[in-house]
Amino acid sequence: CGVAAVATDAEGSRVSFLCATTGDYCDFLSLPEHKTAFVQGVLAELRTQEFDDTTLTNLPADSDTVAALPCASTQNGYHCFARTAYVCAQVALSKLERRPGENKPVLPGKKMVRRSLSAMGREAPVRLDQARSWDAIEPILPQFMQAHVARFLATGRISNMARPERRVFLTELARLLSGPGWLTLTRMMSGERVIAWNYGFQFQGAWFWYQPTFDSELEKYSPGFCLLAKLIEEAAENPALNTVDLGLGAEEYKERFANQSRETLYVTLRTSGVQHAREILRYRAAEIIKLS
Repeated sequence: CGVAAVATDAEGSRVSFLCATTGDYCDFLSLPEHKTAFVQGVLAELRTQEFDDTTLTNLPADSDTVAALPCASTQNGYHCFARTAYVCAQVALSKLERRPGENKPVLPGKKMVRRSLSAMGREAPVRLDQARSWDAIEPILPQFMQAHVARFLATGRISNMARPERRVFLTELARLLSGPGWLTLTRMMSGERVIAWNYGFQFQGAWFWYQPTFDSELEKYSPGFCLLAKLIEEAAENPALNTVDLGLGAEEYKERFANQSRETLYVTLRTSGVQHAREILRYRAAEIIKLS
């Protein structure tokens, strides 16, 4: 009926969403008609196992889980407090401006993108290549990972793909999600040269901008910005898509494209009324300090 992927901390005393530090959206998954009973069942089990402190990070504010939590919390002896965690930028394709008689949307930085694409495409026109089947993704996935590691090294950082566990995870995820057509590995190319990548998802009308990277040698031409512009243009021509979701991260280039947003919540469930009150006071104090 449902799945709630949660984990305990090193001491085994606190519960949180599994991989909450890297997941843009975390939620209890079930059909809507089962959600209230499912949330109630999960919290009852956590209480039975004597977990007194649960943190649900990046829970979408528009999820039906949010409506089910207060009642389920009270019934199981938890105090529930929710505050804003992040605001994720999105591009609603129906809201994009289009010139009369033209299908392509009018996007920010159009002249810059045109100049950059011209510069990067001197040898061959720049194009997007979409790999969606496992047969198409498997041979090029290692190249994407190498490009991501190289990009981070060029900026003095270590990519999470330097860890074999992360590479195994993304490979297995691609193998599983490519079957139903939920994964898209995008390459922006000039001839046979790959300029930029995006490891993303397409699901229920949304195209998710999950893990992009680009060739550092071409950084002066803003290849990441150009890739996102071309991806939005392609999405706007697909009637099956309604949103390009840019996910977590307050990068400036995302704000230039975004025309709507999706809020996520940081929810705490505590059995202690004192800890619950302290949580609220700390948050309110922080908000006052920010305002002042």
